[in-house]
Order: sequence, then structure tokens, then C-alpha cells
Amino acid sequence: MMDAIHFASPPRHEGAETLRQEVRAFLAEQLKDRSPLRKSDSWNGFSREFSRAMGQRGWLGMTWPKRYGGHERSAFERYVVVEEILAAGAPVAAHWIGDRQSGPTILAYGTEEQKQTLLPRIAAGELVFCIGMSEPDSGSDLAATRTRAERVEGGWKVTGTKLWTTNGHNADWMILFCRTSGSTADRQAGTSQFLVDLKNTPGVTIRPIIDLAGQHHFNEVHFDGALLPPDALLGTEGQGWNQVMGELAFERSGPERFLSSIQLIVELVNVLSGRDSDLARAAVGRLVAHLLVLRRLSRGVAAMLEAGENPAIHAAIVKDLGAVFEQSVPEIARTLVDAEPDIGSDHAFQAVLANIMLNAPSWSLRGGTREILRGIIARGIGLR
Repeated sequence: MMDAIHFASPPRHEGAETLRQEVRAFLAEQLKDRSPLRKSDSWNGFSREFSRAMGQRGWLGMTWPKRYGGHERSAFERYVVVEEILAAGAPVAAHWIGDRQSGPTILAYGTEEQKQTLLPRIAAGELVFCIGMSEPDSGSDLAATRTRAERVEGGWKVTGTKLWTTNGHNADWMILFCRTSGSTADRQAGTSQFLVDLKNTPGVTIRPIIDLAGQHHFNEVHFDGALLPPDALLGTEGQGWNQVMGELAFERSGPERFLSSIQLIVELVNVLSGRDSDLARAAVGRLVAHLLVLRRLSRGVAAMLEAGENPAIHAAIVKDLGAVFEQSVPEIARTLVDAEPDIGSDHAFQAVLANIMLNAPSWSLRGGTREILRGIIARGIGLR
């Protein structure tokens, strides 16, 4: 029997629109020289300077306790900020992982020393984090992890390889998901998380992976007997699976899951402006309608997070539907405008179309493949 999935209503917040206008004014100045093509890189755009500016405005670590560098604002206020910077095409990658999931994970499971050491620097936009989850030959099946951390004199010895590590070459720290006991046959059991100082840990090698667009975002991170200190363990040994599932709820539910192709929608509307075409009006109308529904669902997840609930299934739904939407945008644009995608073009629409087309295939992979997500959803509604 199927169980109904209910999304919470987005919270009402009197100061949200005032905050929205503040963020828009900030972005208008910060991004005044950023081209449409660079804006279309969405949350892959990397700028430590921009992230520090965000930290100075108090827009990182917004919901965290003040004693850890946070600002004790609501999850919905943070949502407003995130939504605006993504819609504007800001270069957020330098703080993105740390603010979105690494910081909250440390806040939930870290020791007091880990919190005091790392959280204020994340909130200031000073630390870049990356995610050590995926591995070769395992895809989105995190339970198949083979990277292993063994207790040794002086700490933990780590051996194995992580794959598709976004911004690993730029990162200061990684939260590593690996096995501390048993084997892959044990699936989720025996897994743990560790904090890895990438700049000061011998035995870590980072190799670039160049994507279809010719860009270097992804990396292979190899651990060859890397020695981590005893206090590198994050949370409880053997509870890594439960910890990482909570982390993925933050990763899968935000507006980044349906705004990756927003710059192409902007350029499409600009190109179609003034044309008398019922086909174009209907297509753009459908895009906007889908966008508003996804926004409503995502804001509902933000309300659930603020209430302390675990919206893992809801987040999977948002991520899956958002990827379908984002990947449909370039195909719809191509049916409406007779223009060749050309990333080197001076015409904004052609350049942005080319960039989105090259990046779109990855959007149903990052954060969990479509098949994995639909399995999670099926279990949530009682079909598996």
C-alpha cells in the first residue's frame, strides 16, 4: 500500500523580502561585470573573494549558533539568500559545500574542538570543503565503498580512492566517507566519516578529471596510507551511513536542483521577447509553471529542515524532478530558436546554450543518480 508524501507549507517570514532586496543590491554590484556565459556556470563558479564577501555580510552559516561564527537566522532566510545568488549566477563554489552540508554535519556530529576550529572559518568564507563519497565502480551506491580507515599508532591510516570530487583541487578540507570495519558485503554497517586536512596530510594525491565541457571541476582523490590524527573521526565510529544520509538531505533539496539552467531560460526569454508566437508563449509558460512547482516543493523541504524533521524522501523527490526539469530546458530552447550552440559566440544565447548542453548530462548524476533516487522514493511510498 502506497504511503502519501506530504510537503510542508513554506514558512512566512516578515523580513524575507527585505533580505531579498539587500541580497539583490549586493549581487548587482558584485556581478556587474560577469558575463551571461560565466553566470551559466551556476554553482561551479569559484571565487574565494566572493565567498569572503558573503561571509562578511553574514550570509554564510546563517542558521548556526553565534558561538560558532553563525548568525542564528532561520532556514528560510538562508533559503532566500541561496535562491537569489543562484538565480543571479554568482560564483559560489568556494563556500558552497561547506555552508550547505559540511558545516551542518560538523555542527550535528563534531566534537566541540572540531566545531570551534572549523565552523567560524566556514562562516567567514575562509575554508573550502569537498565531499569524499563516490568511488570507482560504485556509482551512487555509497554502501559499496572500499576506501578503508584502520586504527594505527598515531591515528588512522586511510587507503583507497574517491572519484568525482568536485573542487577537490581547490579544497582545504574533505569530509571522507569510508569503511572502518567489515567488508562491502556488510553494506551500510561499519562505515564512518573523517575530517581530512587536504593541505597538510601526506599520502593524498589529487588528479584532475576534465569534463565534457573541457572544464576542471571533478577530481580523483587517492589515499595511499594517508595518516589522519586520532581526532579526525567525525561523529561515531560505525555510524557513517546514518550521518551521511542526513547530509544528503541538505545536498538534494535546495534550489540548486532546479536553477542550474536558469541563465538559459533568461537568455531564451530575451531572444523570444517581442515575437508573436503561440508556441513560444506556451513553452515558456510551461517552463515557468514547472519552475514554480519545484520552488514550492523545495521551500517545503526548507520548512521541514527548520522544524528539525528528516526530509530525506522529500529531498530525493525534489532532486529527481529538478534534474528532469533542468535537462529539458536546453532541448526546449533548441526547438524555439534556430541558433547553433557555440560557447565561443559573442551572442549570449548561443554561448549559454552550448555551456548548458555540455553540462546538463551530469545533473542527473550529482547528488545521486536517478535510479538510486527513485529507489529511495519507491521505498518511501511503500512500493519496495
